[in-house]
Amino acid sequence: MAAEPARKSPKVREARVIRTQRITPHMVRLVLGGDGPAGIEAGEFTDHYVKLLFAPEGVSYPEPFDMDRVRADFPREQWPTSRTYTVREWDPAAGEITIDFVVHGDEGLAGPWAAAARPGDTVRFLGPGGSYAPDPAADRHLFVGDESALPAIAASIEQAPEDAVIQAFIEVEGPEEEQKIAAPAGAEIVWLHRGSRPVGEALVAAVRALDLPADDVHAFVHGEAGFVKELRRHLRHDRKIPRERLSISGYWRLGQTDEAWRAVKREWNEQVEREQESAKG
Repeated sequence: MAAEPARKSPKVREARVIRTQRITPHMVRLVLGGDGPAGIEAGEFTDHYVKLLFAPEGVSYPEPFDMDRVRADFPREQWPTSRTYTVREWDPAAGEITIDFVVHGDEGLAGPWAAAARPGDTVRFLGPGGSYAPDPAADRHLFVGDESALPAIAASIEQAPEDAVIQAFIEVEGPEEEQKIAAPAGAEIVWLHRGSRPVGEALVAAVRALDLPADDVHAFVHGEAGFVKELRRHLRHDRKIPRERLSISGYWRLGQTDEAWRAVKREWNEQVEREQESAKG
């Protein structure tokens, strides 16, 4: 049997920073353009995402950039590090994508980069990917998330049908972190201010107290893995929402780096599913 050809890495594109905006004290918006964004296909999903690539400090790569060449010629610790971000807006006419970044000082990798970015700066990226869009046939839509899920929630609400019935619970640090969302007339958006409480505590309480009619609910629940796990159990087994009507996953996990969380995320999700199915039985 002939050996299978080596699988090539996904295409890496390059984007140029066009505009920057501090939209809240802890949220920075970048508009990226250039040949890379102009060549992508997006719009099918409202949770489209790209993986931004960052070289380790002091490392540079030969041009034109080739990920397969980097993996062949550089030690693993010098490979680019990726961070996944939602495409907040996609303008196909201008060939521009908008990405919102949560920024907490020097914490993290992509946040400080976004805070310091200026027009003309460049960044490489993979994608876009995506899997969710609000179903126009649903009786109502439920959106639940913290800051990490805010861009996807906002994009989904803004692209929902004008007659959509929407209930959204968004947890942010305080009132200064609220954003304007161009929502349909039937949207109910509740901003929950975390303050000193644990991440997601207010979201879990709000959803458990929600008067949710027994109709066709299409739900999008994303954010810190701990509260996501609680709400997955609640929505699946207490509210009886079918699995196929739930887009639900942990974007990050408290106490773990992005790399550590991504390394165990799939296994963690599968384990949670097994536990919940066992409890249901």
